[in-house]
Amino acid sequence: CTQFGMLIGYLREVYPEALTTADALDLGDLVSFYKKAKSRFDEDEKFKETSRQEVVKLQAGAEDSRHAWELLCAQSRREFQVIYDLLDVKLTERGESFYNPLLPGVVEELSKQGLIEEDSGAKCVFLEGFSNKKGERLPLIVQKTDGGYNYATTDLAALNYRIQKDGAERIVYVTDAGQSNHFAQVFQVAKRAGVLKENVEVVHVPFGLVLGEDGKKIKTREGKTIRLRDLLDEAVIRARTDLEKRLAEDGREETEEFIANVAKVVGLGAVKYADLSQNRTSNYRFSYDNMLALQGNTAPYMLYAYVRIQGINRQGNINFDDLPADAKIILKKEAELVLGKHLLQLSEVITEVEQDLFPNRLCDYLYELSKKLNKFYEDCPVLKSEESLRTSRLLLSNLTGKVLKLGLSLLGISVLGRM
Repeated sequence: CTQFGMLIGYLREVYPEALTTADALDLGDLVSFYKKAKSRFDEDEKFKETSRQEVVKLQAGAEDSRHAWELLCAQSRREFQVIYDLLDVKLTERGESFYNPLLPGVVEELSKQGLIEEDSGAKCVFLEGFSNKKGERLPLIVQKTDGGYNYATTDLAALNYRIQKDGAERIVYVTDAGQSNHFAQVFQVAKRAGVLKENVEVVHVPFGLVLGEDGKKIKTREGKTIRLRDLLDEAVIRARTDLEKRLAEDGREETEEFIANVAKVVGLGAVKYADLSQNRTSNYRFSYDNMLALQGNTAPYMLYAYVRIQGINRQGNINFDDLPADAKIILKKEAELVLGKHLLQLSEVITEVEQDLFPNRLCDYLYELSKKLNKFYEDCPVLKSEESLRTSRLLLSNLTGKVLKLGLSLLGISVLGRM
């Protein structure tokens, strides 16, 4: 809410029409005003207090503040939806404002249970096991001196709602590692208040920082981030350039529809995989070249492996679904034995990722699978093998293709029949 309070406070001064009229400003102008508002917030104590009061008004449901907030949200939401559609993301939106009506009840319930103490006019719950340098207990503030609420109050309201209304049994919070203490404190208060019981698991999934190429933190609120839309567009452009180069070298002609679809799947898949293949707890430096690489441990490498399997299907005029259901897979050569053993590890890897929530382990598994598949094709002829081996190796290829497709789908990446 602080960001909205800051932006609304600034727009009241410099462009009040944006708070009463839909799309009075382009989104790019809003971003520019946001940067200026952030700079002002950091330097001007009076403006900082104005911004905080805007937050209080917004949480209290003041009509003009809410109308302004709704206009800004609607404009942002339309732009977000473009990104969501590109990435095939589907979500149920429940922002902080959804829980605003529940915030007074959170404080009231904590008070009834005797957990609330006042400190310098703020209502707090003092924490167990958290102290400052002087050894004094740290408070979790649930209502500020100005009557406003903060993230902790909203998180407690949201947690209670998800348990009571949604029937959640496992709740995963994905935020940066800097929020670890915050969630540990919120979870402690929720347990002491009886909101969080033993039959519900809450998990904070921290991730490291994305650094600039200079190794410094990219500051989102200062507007210094690389726009995701720009990254996705660049990814598709690079994938298309690479595809058109290969088509020219091979003397192939393809339709515009084919080229556009392959470029989109490869480009967007490259971005998703590059992010998910990182150990989420580590910081990493953002680089366009690394993020959009088409060689090595990348999505395109896996997509090529899948396409290679489909190529055997076409080359041999074979329908994998028509292969005998009772046929056995015979693993004789070292390469096919290694590939078969790796396929058997899939359920173990998925269970591990589901429990520990490190998607890079699935990425590593799929990369190794693709390498083992390529080694299998180098050492083991498929279509030119004698009949019993031919069927066995076709079945092994088909099974590998199914695993690749499943694994990539779990990462949100589509596959292609041809590239």
